[in-house]
Amino acid sequence: MNQHFKLLLVSAALLAAAACSPAKKLSYSPESGFPVIDQQGQIAIVAHRGFWKSEQGGMSENSIASLKAAQDAGLWGSECDIHITADDVVIVNHDNSIEGKKIATHNFSDFASDLLPNGERRPTLDEYLDQAAKSTTTKLIIEFKKQPSEDREDLLVAKTIAALKVHKLYDPNRVLFISFSKYMCDVLARLCPEFINQYLSSDILKDETPSKYADQGINGVDYYYKMLAAHPEWVKNAHGRGMSVNAWTVNKEDDIKKMIEIGVDAITTNEPLLTRQLLGDKEYKKK
Repeated sequence: MNQHFKLLLVSAALLAAAACSPAKKLSYSPESGFPVIDQQGQIAIVAHRGFWKSEQGGMSENSIASLKAAQDAGLWGSECDIHITADDVVIVNHDNSIEGKKIATHNFSDFASDLLPNGERRPTLDEYLDQAAKSTTTKLIIEFKKQPSEDREDLLVAKTIAALKVHKLYDPNRVLFISFSKYMCDVLARLCPEFINQYLSSDILKDETPSKYADQGINGVDYYYKMLAAHPEWVKNAHGRGMSVNAWTVNKEDDIKKMIEIGVDAITTNEPLLTRQLLGDKEYKKK
């Protein structure tokens, strides 16, 4: 059985499982068919790679401690990055290599001795979801990192959806998807249309008008803050199509204020407490 056929079977199994046990659904905009973003002008805070820049987070990005710190701080969201190893383990890590070893070409066991600053081993997605499941108010923002081939990206998506279902987190009220991979955003739009699914971009020189992604079923954008500062009209453009808008990674006071001014839906930051202070009663929290 070839790899492509295996992936078709995996996708079919996921669709069948979804039909048997549907995710909780958000309400939909009748104009766009996208999930309604109803924050009444308030702005959510997303901890970038968890609230790692704290004593509790152990100065350790993408650690379980940093996720727990974001939850304990009552933040609306906590972002993490995922890859898939050569032996098909989904691992939480930002870069595509660890200590010079490419994640895509090494087995998970090869990283056992490569510890985070707080002493944690890089967590598997399953381990990370164990902690994510402990909070119903901090949403997990999962960034699917680009992989060497579409087959591997298909498998990363399939295994992530399966893991979310096992942990009872396959719920658009608790999880949001983002990716620089247009291919994976397209796959997620097809398999999980009820979830917010944001295309990531940092290309300041490229025309990234959100409407062109809405036309392809992608219901949100997550843009580098300098792109939105240069094109504040893109926020209105996105909202006019029923899309959500996130800005990353916004750490300086003046830049945070600018994102508040132009009315994004969420600010991803390494400085969540500063962002909270600047937002005041404009901070959006899940009740």
